[in-house]
Amino acid sequence: MKYLKPKSLTWWSAFASLAAGVFIASEPLHGLSDFVVVINNMTMGMSAPVLINAGLFGIGLRAAV
Repeated sequence: MKYLKPKSLTWWSAFASLAAGVFIASEPLHGLSDFVVVINNMTMGMSAPVLINAGLFGIGLRAAV
């Protein structure tokens, strides 16, 4: 599998960004607004689409290298 590289730190950092963006975007579904506030503070207020796109870009960039 070209895109799944669990031994790569770059892959994990991109996956964390992607997961954080999906978690923020799905807040109305799970209702864990306190955790969303913590993630927003950790990412300095970056919006969910920006985090998701950064994660996808990082995973795609890692696969290309």
